[in-house]
Amino acid sequence: MGKPTGFIEYVRELPSEISPLERIRNWDEFHQPMPEEKLRTQAARCMDCGTPFCHTGTLINGMASGCPINNLIPEWNDLVYRGLWQEALARLLKTNNFPEFTGRVCPAPCEGSCVLGIHNPPVTIKNIEYSIIDKAWEEGWLTPEPPAKRTGKKVAIIGSGPAGLSAAAQLNKAGHWVTVYERADRPGGLLMYGIPNMKLDKEKVVIRRLKLLEAEGVTFVCNTEVGKDLPVEQLFKEYDAIILCIGATKPRDLAIEGRQLKGIHLAMDFLTANTKAILDGNQNSNFISAEGKDVVIIGGGDTGTDCVGTCIRHGCKSVVQIEILPKPPLTRAPDNPWPEWPKVYKMDYGQEEAAAKFGADPRIYLTTATKFEGDENGNVKAVHTVEVQWEKNDKGQFIPKHIPGTEKVIPAQLVLLAMGFLGPEQPLLDALGVERDARSNVKAEYGKYATSIPGVFAAGDCRRGQSLVVWAINEGRGAARECDLYLMGSTDLP
Repeated sequence: MGKPTGFIEYVRELPSEISPLERIRNWDEFHQPMPEEKLRTQAARCMDCGTPFCHTGTLINGMASGCPINNLIPEWNDLVYRGLWQEALARLLKTNNFPEFTGRVCPAPCEGSCVLGIHNPPVTIKNIEYSIIDKAWEEGWLTPEPPAKRTGKKVAIIGSGPAGLSAAAQLNKAGHWVTVYERADRPGGLLMYGIPNMKLDKEKVVIRRLKLLEAEGVTFVCNTEVGKDLPVEQLFKEYDAIILCIGATKPRDLAIEGRQLKGIHLAMDFLTANTKAILDGNQNSNFISAEGKDVVIIGGGDTGTDCVGTCIRHGCKSVVQIEILPKPPLTRAPDNPWPEWPKVYKMDYGQEEAAAKFGADPRIYLTTATKFEGDENGNVKAVHTVEVQWEKNDKGQFIPKHIPGTEKVIPAQLVLLAMGFLGPEQPLLDALGVERDARSNVKAEYGKYATSIPGVFAAGDCRRGQSLVVWAINEGRGAARECDLYLMGSTDLP
């Protein structure tokens, strides 16, 4: 480590951000770069703890504790502190194909398990991570590195999200010819269309990386839905192996009275259309606009937050975010000890912007929607809600019970359903005939990734269920290793 007393001498400091009321005027990323001297000071806070839980990547009570891709965090913190940026980059790229993605969108379970975080604010791991990779791009250190020789083996990857991209990058390094199929008009999966531009810039960050992968030999085929536009039989004829990285894109809907009304949309449809309109130069008139509308968002996760930020940029009249769970405590609860992921109250960027524009956090807790009310033209005009309390049923399971007398009516001309996903879409899996588990995910053992069909592997959300980008990268890399082993009989991939 660089400075043994750094964690005692220096306080946690994050980079400055463009103020909420200013940044909502555009779709640009709003985090400002931190001066190098301050970054080195923050890296000096990484203590010689001897037990770096930050890179363990384990699951505790169903949530990640530490980095799922086992980033060598103490090592590159020390190198940044000493000003050895290229060496820090080399350490970072050993485990992470896309630090510019994870550094922007990962919730940082590494920081939640930082040993310093037991008694003090944790090390700013996430900020240091994307500062390393951003500096590498700025300095021109990242150039195409195609493999020196090719194996002659061909691999098809279905889906170009983080799992598919990481698998493609690794298999290409191993010398295989890799083709990535994507049904959308641009590659990137949720990185391209599921995450708004102000959170992850498409041109400057995502497309830049995609171009590098292409220059290294990866082929992207867009506007092609395997099983529909391209028969699965053709894949088996043309490729030596297939990796499924189709995500968990089947949305959880809300089957209550009035669901058929116009103006009620799935969150991902809303976000995808909006980002496509931006990338197309706003020529796409089909995006769903929140301008001048009272908006109700049902769901409290990252997707709900992204909807809040997007609606505010459209110029919505008001925004309310309904959350069925209780409001988290300000500090760790006794049943949520370190190094578990800290389930504490925080305002993400969307809530910060709503508070700045409308005066308060838009979330209301322990509340559920009971009915959508429409006008005479079949448009939604209000959401009926009721407060809930969580009680155990006769099976010992906690379920939400309505509290009589707490009913409310919230005006809404736009409702967005952001309640998560139920698993992968099934038509392609039916066409392939792969075995599935009880949750409709592709059945493939973690660490092996092999499906019930020889030569077909699965990784990411379609195998594990809806999860973090960093878990998708973990699985994409793992599936690439197992696929390489299947093709060659041995593998040098990590």
